[in-house]
Amino acid sequence: MNIIWFLMPIALLFGGGFLAAFICAARSGQYDDLETPAHRILLEDSSIGGKKHDPR
Repeated sequence: MNIIWFLMPIALLFGGGFLAAFICAARSGQYDDLETPAHRILLEDSSIGGKKHDPR
């Protein structure tokens, strides 16, 4: 039973830390655009970097 009094504050600190990290990431714009990175792989290389790829 004594271990609960030791582990409960540690669990709450971890939970609070992860909540603070999530809020910080959400405020900085980490989750603003979730679709563009998934579609970026479908674009051609020349439209991303400006360099043309020579397939020889």
